[in-house]
Amino acid sequence: MKLRKMILVAATAVACGLGLPLASQQVAEVAPLVPESTSAIGSEDTGNLYQPGSAQLTEADVEAWLDGYLPASLARTDIPGAVVSVVKDGEILVSKGYGYADVAAEIPMDGDRTLTRIGSTSKPFTWTAVMQLVEQGKLDLDRDINEYLDFEIDHEPYRPITLRDLLNHRAGFEEGLKNLLMVDPENFPTTEAYLKQNRRPVMFPPGEVPAYSNYGTALAGYIVERVSGEPYDEYIERHILEPLDMERSTTRQPLPSRLTDGMARGYMDASSPPRPFEIVTTAPAGSISATATDMARFMIAHLQQGQYEDAQILEPDTARLMHSASAPHREGFSTIAHGFFRGRENGRLVIGHGGDTVAFHTDMNLLLEENVGIFVSFNGRGASDAVYAVREDLFEAFMDRYFPAPAGAGAEPLPVQEHVDEIVGAYESSRRVESGFIGLFYLLQQEEIIGHDDGTISLASGEEGERFHEVEPYVWQEIGGERRLALTEVDGRKAVIDSDNPISVLQAVPFARSSALNMPVLAASLLILLVTLVAWTVKATLNRVYGRAESLSGPSRTAAFLSKLSALAVVLYLVGWFLILQPVLANDLHVYDDSLDSWVRLMQVAAIVPIAGVLICAWNSWLAFKDGRGRLAIAGSLLLLAAMIGVLWIAYMGGLMSWNLNY
Repeated sequence: MKLRKMILVAATAVACGLGLPLASQQVAEVAPLVPESTSAIGSEDTGNLYQPGSAQLTEADVEAWLDGYLPASLARTDIPGAVVSVVKDGEILVSKGYGYADVAAEIPMDGDRTLTRIGSTSKPFTWTAVMQLVEQGKLDLDRDINEYLDFEIDHEPYRPITLRDLLNHRAGFEEGLKNLLMVDPENFPTTEAYLKQNRRPVMFPPGEVPAYSNYGTALAGYIVERVSGEPYDEYIERHILEPLDMERSTTRQPLPSRLTDGMARGYMDASSPPRPFEIVTTAPAGSISATATDMARFMIAHLQQGQYEDAQILEPDTARLMHSASAPHREGFSTIAHGFFRGRENGRLVIGHGGDTVAFHTDMNLLLEENVGIFVSFNGRGASDAVYAVREDLFEAFMDRYFPAPAGAGAEPLPVQEHVDEIVGAYESSRRVESGFIGLFYLLQQEEIIGHDDGTISLASGEEGERFHEVEPYVWQEIGGERRLALTEVDGRKAVIDSDNPISVLQAVPFARSSALNMPVLAASLLILLVTLVAWTVKATLNRVYGRAESLSGPSRTAAFLSKLSALAVVLYLVGWFLILQPVLANDLHVYDDSLDSWVRLMQVAAIVPIAGVLICAWNSWLAFKDGRGRLAIAGSLLLLAAMIGVLWIAYMGGLMSWNLNY
């Protein structure tokens, strides 16, 4: 199992890991991340810095290795900078910065001083707070969360949602985008206001289906606030940050004035201008700004059963409980450990959490049995979103260097691959948005499992050459790797569980919702509409130039004209929705707040356009048959009718006709 992969699943390109299935969010392919002149770095003093398993984890070795590894990676991928810290046996081995915190001012990254936005790596702080209150008897993980809230979470028709469901990401909530990220502090709501005004529907029975939820973690943070009697920010400061001497870290948004001079700027890449400070409205799920040194102290506390120097933020028994599996899982598959991701890398037990805003990208991993932790945070995505590959490869290279996998053959495939046909097909993530127009993305881009002639399977989104063979009934393992896929049933639907991903499953998509159907329908419909408009324009121009009279008259002429006019109206309708959806593609997620409601409502009302278009084109086709206009004219009218039906179908299936403003 590759823990690095499941962290990438949870920590995606969207703020706090929204997880929209967009091509721009796929892990980028980059060149091997090894400095080109390794011989200049490897020496008699440091040894061969890049030979896996050749080194001992010491301060000198890991610093030399990072000095050779990260600068070359940043330069090659156009990532502005990074901070990294490594701890072992209660000591900070390394806390350093690479590249720039501010590109224009050439302010370097500094492990002790530079703050980065750690996104969803904030979640373990919230879950630590929850476990502190569990330890004190103030919270019960298996109690209905409505008993702790001053508003009600509607869980019907299912059982009540518990705190354990929240920390296991199994509350069943649908994901959400609206009001998730902001840049204007004047519009920043309290966590209480956000939770009450942006309630997420429950899609699945609590406790059964993993579906990563920022809303769920924000609920937990609000419960901490209510039960402790302290505002969330003050609670985290008093009970976690201050005891751990995390003086240059904060949950507060925007930053306190004493910390603003050390905040790294966030970038898409080093060649682009900086982005505004990102305010995460689900604050307990992603609000923390921290230095690498402060994060090292947090890692040490968890590696030492809740203790850092003289401070004890968790009792040893509570810490051990927190690090243990808290969600049901298959043997050999990753799971959740009371808010952490828990699995194995190179045979070693690892817990951790990744985190992302739009600009910042973070990873934290703790090797519990080795008493080792590594934290890294980047302040840019890099060329072609390369940060995801850099982040993934850094941890993999760290493990291969200091904790290599034991030698051994992989599992033998079954002699007969008899279940390939059953797993092949289109799938959608259980972590998705179904309410409103954002659902269009999930309709048009999905995961596909492909079968091959040799009995192996592969994921359409997987790396080139990555294939799986069946090693036991309905379980496939990566050839030459540890990752596994299991075909099962979840919530009454055929589903695939990924051993690297404990916070969502792939659910089989009905043909009506499959991207294999809907993407061609949308493309063909748009093409027909555009060709119709071009042909109409050309014909009208030629008729005017050559003085040709219109061949149709009466109702037939009216119907033909209105059908062309409806084609123009439907194209404008699609353009209108594109303008609303385009900020997602541009990663401008702060656009999606209450101020957009009037435009969304206008486009929802505009659903009358494709409906009217279908009726008008059906009338025109009927008259074309009735008048005997000729095969070409009849075919054209039918194609235009099909395009109108196609657009109406996409609008209905993609949520564009929904009356919902809570997307």
